[in-house]
Amino acid sequence: GTRTWRNLLKSDSSVDLVHFTILRPPEKQDGVPVDELSLIAFPTRQLFLEKIDDFDLIIFDRYKRRGILPPAYLQNIVRYVGDGGAILVAAGPEYASANSLFRSPLQPILPGAPTAQVIENGFLPALTEFGQRHPVTAQLPETGDWGRWMRQIELLPLEGDVILKGVQGLPLLTLNRFKAGRVALLASDHAWLWDRNFEGGGPQQELLRRLAHWLMSEPELEEEALLAEQLEEGILITRRSLNAVVDPVEVVAPSGISQKLSLEERAPGQFQGLYKNTQTGLFKMSDGALTRAFAIGSATPKEFENPLSTAGLVLPIIKENSGGVFWLQEGLPRVRAVNTGRAAAGRGWLGITPRQAYENVQLSQFSLIPGWLAAFLVSLIGVLAWLHEGRKRA
Repeated sequence: GTRTWRNLLKSDSSVDLVHFTILRPPEKQDGVPVDELSLIAFPTRQLFLEKIDDFDLIIFDRYKRRGILPPAYLQNIVRYVGDGGAILVAAGPEYASANSLFRSPLQPILPGAPTAQVIENGFLPALTEFGQRHPVTAQLPETGDWGRWMRQIELLPLEGDVILKGVQGLPLLTLNRFKAGRVALLASDHAWLWDRNFEGGGPQQELLRRLAHWLMSEPELEEEALLAEQLEEGILITRRSLNAVVDPVEVVAPSGISQKLSLEERAPGQFQGLYKNTQTGLFKMSDGALTRAFAIGSATPKEFENPLSTAGLVLPIIKENSGGVFWLQEGLPRVRAVNTGRAAAGRGWLGITPRQAYENVQLSQFSLIPGWLAAFLVSLIGVLAWLHEGRKRA
């Protein structure tokens, strides 16, 4: 499981992964001298107190309370999530034990309570009705092609939205918002079976990628979104929503003319409509709840009509100022100073006219050391020199 998360997030160019594995718990002792240990102390204070706000997502993979994170640090994670952070808990049997994260200061933000039951039977993960509309799981490959998982932690749903279900419809993947942050609870540690193509596998990489990006508030995975895309036949307006019905979208063209467009549900949670358009410029669209602006430009902008480099357009200005044109392919010209009114360019050289165009805004003068201190140092040096010479003569 851990390797699955590490490989997935390291392969994502938009994610900067910091991965830590606890190889030896603090209660385990050995006789190796401290200066010969190849392991470092787990940087709990630095990660979970001083720099926790630098992270967008914290993943607990089969983690249990083992004395490494004091309650104060876990309480700081609750504060971090409330301020806009995110955590993902991939629950294994540890979540159903007495050392579960649910029995810690993290309990207020976790959307599911363990019943202490670990189900060791094979089951097919399935989308809930809500999950068919949620962008994290919408339009994943059909469930008939998915392989089974072999373990699930029984949970009692407390809050949030269940988008995947497992054995007997029990919550498998639950998403929740806590103040400004987000929380996900995956009630199984067998997602890696899909990656190993067990019984045909499943969309493990796409599911976990979407899940991680939703937790990090990726705009493309927002549940409520209003999007526009320019096509040859017009502008395709898409309204993504968890509701079964959405309001018409009012589109205001650059000319100020507005038009209401009714949207049809083309896929679960996606409503689309085509807006016929012949104008270019800035458009505005709104359905009352969301307002967006988008720009439509010409298919052949003027700057692309003649993309060849030429000096013809600026030659009159250059000649008026006695300048010159230089091409990089011919090499950089030498730079020299020239007097005002003289030619500012020639064969292989470029002239710069010193114009003394500067202004003193403020000038401050002060002594490096006070006068009395300077006199004292000079006298002291003189006395020391006199004493030194006197000793040499003696």
